[in-house]
Amino acid sequence: MQKMSLTALAREQLDLARSASSGRSARTVWGGHEHVLRQTVIALTAGAALSEHENPGEATIAVLEGRVRMDAGGHQWQGRAGDLLLVPPSRHALTALEDAVVLLTVAKPDRA
Repeated sequence: MQKMSLTALAREQLDLARSASSGRSARTVWGGHEHVLRQTVIALTAGAALSEHENPGEATIAVLEGRVRMDAGGHQWQGRAGDLLLVPPSRHALTALEDAVVLLTVAKPDRA
């Protein structure tokens, strides 16, 4: 059994994002390429974005702090702390409307 504080990780990643020229910082907290499930804490400063990209599998975004907007296929969804966004199975982008931290959870199908 392992335990970690998402609050502490969010604070750490947001500090790193604020000092990065990209306005972004991320840390995988569970999983990786060898696992089906992967969880990553991503911090974005206001206005920073993850540009449009493919969905690698089933995915959700839990907003831990701040506000974000997801854009996909001409549609937009906003999320704030405590919201869970279901990532559409299409190209999408994520933009921080204010300094924000999210927990991205992705389940990639086994490609073996």
